[in-house]
Amino acid sequence: MADKPGSENKPPSFLDLMGGDFAKLVSNPFGFVADGFAKATKRNWNLTRHMLGIDRAETGQSERDTVWSSGKSVLYRYRNDNVTVREPILLVMSLVSRSFILDLQPGNSFVEHLCDQGFDVFLLDWGVPDAAEADNDLAAYTDHLVPAAVAEVNRTTGGHGVNVFGYCFGGLLALLYAAGHPDDPINSLLVMATPADFEGMPKSMSGLGMDGIDPRNILNADGNVPASAVRASFSMLTPTADLTTVADFWEHLDDDKFLNSYQAMTSWTRDHIPFPGAAMIETTEVFQERNGFINDDLPIGGRRRHLADIKVPFLNVIAERDHIVPPDSSRALVELIGSDDKTQIELPAGHVGLIVGGGGRKRCMPAMSDWMRSKSTQLTST
Repeated sequence: MADKPGSENKPPSFLDLMGGDFAKLVSNPFGFVADGFAKATKRNWNLTRHMLGIDRAETGQSERDTVWSSGKSVLYRYRNDNVTVREPILLVMSLVSRSFILDLQPGNSFVEHLCDQGFDVFLLDWGVPDAAEADNDLAAYTDHLVPAAVAEVNRTTGGHGVNVFGYCFGGLLALLYAAGHPDDPINSLLVMATPADFEGMPKSMSGLGMDGIDPRNILNADGNVPASAVRASFSMLTPTADLTTVADFWEHLDDDKFLNSYQAMTSWTRDHIPFPGAAMIETTEVFQERNGFINDDLPIGGRRRHLADIKVPFLNVIAERDHIVPPDSSRALVELIGSDDKTQIELPAGHVGLIVGGGGRKRCMPAMSDWMRSKSTQLTST
């Protein structure tokens, strides 16, 4: 029944107030006090263990084996006794982020999801670069390390081809690799949250080059961009993010599950790795000065690449709320690819929400794994 006219202006009655914590207090005052004391105790303990680093949340817990390595780069294979898809997946990470974001925690892991969907999953982890990697240019990754990893995955799994999956800057590397090696055993190519038009990138991510800072001026003594500079560039993108995170932290401090997720995510967002100096200088020249993808101007390793030479099934995944790689920067990519079988999808998530959290599990991860499955061969039991 509709409220009487003017009822919305009346003050709440005593019965209206009998709800939530107030109702608990009236109905069971001793229990209410006891619950409050227990909650306060839990909050104090969780704060203590968080500040002292006690029982830190574990990340990257899916079991895996090292199958190949070169320098600090390591190729992992995740254990899976229920492989039902013939062509394996190779996950190619960004150069500036820890790879455990793809395997954050049990129940909140893209790797775990892919394994559950029957894929044989490999991950190429770049390690933490030091002076030994300072001279690594883009060709070092896209003409040597990625091709070697693809060859090893293909050899290990029977030679049926590899689904290559690149995340963020890892997608850029995957694109340069696929464009430069069209005869390699690539079954399909998927890139996620990957920039194409660098004119659409945030200033804090594109402030290097002729109109900004010379990248050589931010290299440290070992010839790499220090991790602190990488983190600072990401922090500038969302100046209120830390405040929001702190507010959420205090509100849910008594929740053990929330605290574990909070610790896992903050350990990733705050634990960037150095960017190899030569790769940073070349990225600035090719992408931020030349806008190489858009202008088809990709002189990598002494020869030119063309995205039009990519002919394998292709999927470009865009996050609608991505503040690191805005959708406008990524949308142009699908038109540049030469494949007749190419798709672009935009999902309701942020840069990390594609592969982390409830939305990622329910909508984003299935959209990607379903596409890869549709381009692969299902194994039949014997």
